[in-house]
Amino acid sequence: MNPLRVLVVDDEPITAEAHAAYLARLEGFEVAGVAGNGAQAVRRLQASAGPGGDQIDLVLLDMNLPDVHGIDLCRQLRSVRIDVDVIAVTAVRDIAVVRQAVSLGIVQYLIKPFAFPVFAEKLNGYRAFRAGLGEVQGVTTQDDVDQSFASLRTESAPVLDKGLAPDTRAGIIAALRAADAALSASEIAAELHLSRVTARRYLENLAASGTVERSPRYGQPGRPEFEYRWRR
Repeated sequence: MNPLRVLVVDDEPITAEAHAAYLARLEGFEVAGVAGNGAQAVRRLQASAGPGGDQIDLVLLDMNLPDVHGIDLCRQLRSVRIDVDVIAVTAVRDIAVVRQAVSLGIVQYLIKPFAFPVFAEKLNGYRAFRAGLGEVQGVTTQDDVDQSFASLRTESAPVLDKGLAPDTRAGIIAALRAADAALSASEIAAELHLSRVTARRYLENLAASGTVERSPRYGQPGRPEFEYRWRR
């Protein structure tokens, strides 16, 4: 299977570069280019679809572009018959946007921020989906279709640093989800009878994965402390 060519569409240059770097680490993908807005993306996709163009297979699309919403850009692409798969890579959590994304055939919805293992899982699932359909010639079967679509529905396994236990992680997640406000490592440690250092290791792991929001806690004397909030 040839490498899948990917167009990264994001108006934040640092984010776009990070996603392009993530792609470069994955086998079976090739960065076709980077676009900073919807107009650039359309021009690049039209050129790739024309005679002699290097076809783009996939778009990593931010929803909040400076000139157009990602949903409207997808509608525009469909209206001019640009046949390309789209994975939404966005901080937008509005369920109405998610539903519209599904209705437009967006194959994955990846919520920022995230760590590389989550990105890799979703992209590898998409590649398996494409490979599964590519192996079928002519008429397909229900089993072929089911197996291909199952590749897109992988569940994210927790990515734990060395020495971290799944049970302790689950307890910290439960405490954060039940809390009405952000909690510090000291507060988590006291609630779960852990050392502050241990609680902080788990919380930093969750923050790195994008599961937990980490922010400084101000207004207290002494050394600054961080607090952690479950991303609802």
